[in-house]
This record gives sequence, C-alpha cells and structure tokens, in this order.
Amino acid sequence: MPRTSLPDGALQDDALQDGLLAAGTTTLSSQLLKRGLRNVFIAGLGAASPQRVRMAGPAYTLRFVPAREDLAVSGSVARPDNPQRFAVENIPPGHVLVIDAGGRPGCGTLGGILVERLFQRGAAGVVVDGALRDAEELAQAKLPLFSRGFAAPPSYGGLIPVETQGAIDCGGVAVFPGDIVVTDHDGAIVIPEHLAGEVARDALEQERVERFAKQRVARGFPITGLYPLGEAMREAYQQWVARGEQE
Repeated sequence: MPRTSLPDGALQDDALQDGLLAAGTTTLSSQLLKRGLRNVFIAGLGAASPQRVRMAGPAYTLRFVPAREDLAVSGSVARPDNPQRFAVENIPPGHVLVIDAGGRPGCGTLGGILVERLFQRGAAGVVVDGALRDAEELAQAKLPLFSRGFAAPPSYGGLIPVETQGAIDCGGVAVFPGDIVVTDHDGAIVIPEHLAGEVARDALEQERVERFAKQRVARGFPITGLYPLGEAMREAYQQWVARGEQE
C-alpha cells in the first residue's frame, strides 16, 4: 500500500503512520466510537478516482462562504491573499486540504491546475464537502480527491474563500487544523490528533481479531463467541497469533 508522508510533528512515528494507512476507516470509526466520538465520518463523499483512495494526514483547512456579488468576481482569484490560492501555495507536505464548501454542489472549489499544484507541493490529498471541477482530468490525478461530485462553474460562481487554518464544518463534522484525516473506499473520517496513536494501535489489533473471526467463519464456525471475540475463543486466538495467523 502506498505510504503518505505525515511530517511537521503531526505523525513522526513510522509505525503510527503505517497503522493509520493500513487500518480501514470502518475499523478506525469503531475505535473512535468506543471513545465516545460519534460524529467523525464525513458522509456523502466519493473519490474522483477508484485507484486513488488511501490517504492519511493532518488537516489543513480552507473555508468558503456563499458568494456576494461585489466580492466573488473572476479577478479576485489572482490576488496573492486569496485564501484558496494561499492554501494551495502554503499547505505543508503530507497534509490533507480539507475544504468547507457548505455542501454546495453547483460550483467547483478546485480544478485540474490547482490539484496539480497541490501534488507538486507534496499534499496528501483533498477532502471537500462540495464539488470539484474537471472530472475527466481529475480521474487521472495523482492525489486522492474526495468530494460530493463535480460541477462546471468555478468557485466564484457561488462561493468565496474567506479563511485558512481555522476550525471548519466539513459535511457536518468539526475539523480543526492538525486533526488526522484518513480515507479509503468507504469514505473519510477525522481523528483528533491527540488520539491518533492509540486509535491506530487498537484498530490494527481489532483488524487482526476480525481476520481470525473471518477465517473461523469460513470454516463453518458460528459467530457467537467469535465476533465479538469471547473468552472461550481467546486462547485459540492467541495460539493463532503465535503461529503467524495460520490455522
């Protein structure tokens, strides 16, 4: 599985990095639920390319608000202080650009040129609760890109960018700069940075238990006492682990 760099103090441990990339979002979300965090899944998103879905990295946030006609004009995007352009040019390597677009589907927040620039800067990918542009081009993009779909009009057709690196609402989920965003075929979840280590550790163990259960179910075992793992099966599980996950 491809690795995603997570520098700048967010995730410097290789085992933690590998754990978040190896664990599925279903497992990670279960671990967060055990810790009382229910609102961590950004619903309704899809990947621009099914070949580019895995990423894990700290959130770099960008917030849009509905357009106002005196501000949302084509020339505004060329200004160096435009928050959209600032985000693209200043996102640290390994970070995920997480965009609050208010769920608006009618205009694209990023297109092919800006996505290529994000790739050149080393970004891990993009998650937006709105639309992207250039669907055919982005299907071949080198970054994982998650959105609610595609739209032809540019962002200033309905939105204006107002802030980077603030707390945002992305699809009904609170995202703070530095939160860890993980994606796969099931979608995108957000992990508070201070929980990333223990969540990754316990998610990998959960997935190993589930591999054991799946093997046993395939051999005809009932799920009672097996999924979830009960005490009666724990010794068999530990022996299975000691044998290198071999029956």
